[in-house]
Amino acid sequence: MALHVELVSVEREVWSGEADSVVARTTEGEIGILPGHAPVLGQLAEGYDIRIQQAGGGELAVNVSGGFLSVTDEGVTILAESATLPGESAPA
Repeated sequence: MALHVELVSVEREVWSGEADSVVARTTEGEIGILPGHAPVLGQLAEGYDIRIQQAGGGELAVNVSGGFLSVTDEGVTILAESATLPGESAPA
């Protein structure tokens, strides 16, 4: 069983797909999310990476600046003020 993850910023959809786990830093501390996680809403801490363990292998680390993380029965939604994928330049 995989999680459906949507990561969007103010400017664009950054990443969408299936994942085995998501790890994020909130203002309350680090949170790890696996399939079946209880619903939760958290405010993202500034300047940390969201780590997405993609279904089928591979890890994606996305640097985010502010925003929120929501976990529901439908999956994980990450709404970031800005987000930078590996290999991209950070927004000015």
